[in-house]
Amino acid sequence: MHPLRSLWQKPSKLVIGLMSGTSADGMDAALVEITGSGVETKVRQLGFVSLPYTEEMRREILRLAEGKEGGSHDLCLFNFLLGELSLEACLAVCKQAEADPRQIDLVGSHGQTLYHIPVAEAYAGRSVRGTLQLGEASVICEGLGCPVVSDFRVRDMAAGGQAAPLVPYAEYLLYRKDNQTVGLQNIGGIGNLTVLPKGGAPEDTFAFDTGPGNMVMDQVISRITGGKQRYDEGGQLAAQGTAHSELLTWMLNDPYLKAAPPKTTGREYYGEPYVDALMAKAQELGVSDIDTLATATRFTAECIRVAVEDFCPSVPDYIVVGGGGSRNPTLLRDLRKVLPMPVLINEDLGYDSEAKEAVAFAILANECVHGICNNVPSVTGAQHPVVMGKISI
Repeated sequence: MHPLRSLWQKPSKLVIGLMSGTSADGMDAALVEITGSGVETKVRQLGFVSLPYTEEMRREILRLAEGKEGGSHDLCLFNFLLGELSLEACLAVCKQAEADPRQIDLVGSHGQTLYHIPVAEAYAGRSVRGTLQLGEASVICEGLGCPVVSDFRVRDMAAGGQAAPLVPYAEYLLYRKDNQTVGLQNIGGIGNLTVLPKGGAPEDTFAFDTGPGNMVMDQVISRITGGKQRYDEGGQLAAQGTAHSELLTWMLNDPYLKAAPPKTTGREYYGEPYVDALMAKAQELGVSDIDTLATATRFTAECIRVAVEDFCPSVPDYIVVGGGGSRNPTLLRDLRKVLPMPVLINEDLGYDSEAKEAVAFAILANECVHGICNNVPSVTGAQHPVVMGKISI
């Protein structure tokens, strides 16, 4: 019997989705029950955990993600270490949901993006694009005894796409409406916007990275607190400051914001060198630390405004914010100030903001094992639909 045959025959499956994002805060694991596949997919969330990384692990992720240090020795060990942490997250979410790990049917693991090069660069005498996500799937497969789908992004890139964003396919299955155009703004380390035109097909979906989500804010607060805070919990510090108009104008004069979709970005663009320049400009203008953080928070909101105004052929009737940014009331206040439509969070619709991306990779894994194309070429720029994901059995 084909090892996937039992999955194909099951009307419902217990699937774990794993996500480690650009912010490198920890490993997210969502346990869901998935019934059906394709446009008939139904999802019920059973559990969610986020296992925070140690400070040492987070430093290692950020060090490797800068692309300046770390050779094959480091990448080899990191790949298996993240596989072990992924397995631990799977076991943790099973425990939280009181589910037997032996009953898990499938895992979808995004891994950790260490580098993403959507625009070709000169390398070894050729012009090459690439994307690298690590977190050894075989470790998860061995630990749980079920198939694991991983390394989703490379197939889309091989087909000419930018390999991001990938969540819009899952968003289409879960959030589409016949009578309303829905905007879905995820705010993780990077912000990405998906727009689902009312009554549209998957190929009508459009999405792209809007710019930094929490990434710049997180780096700013880490610097102004001497590393004592990784992020501005509840936007409390930013709420004490005021966005500085001249500094904000300087930030908005950003080539990425002016580039037309399909487009994607990451730590390669908004990492330490970017924040070095931001802090230097703030010092030049005499902007206080708290006002610099308030400006960085407002900048994330303004990036989303620019995305909606300049690149949305179908303007959303409302926007639903997910990801860690949905827990920042100061950022939500700024969004509601600059956007003309209602701004909701996933909880307003009965979903879990923090689990959204992990749930998405559970859905993408389910589509993969059924042989269903799970990218959206209109979003990524791929030449044609493909089945993303490599299956470990």
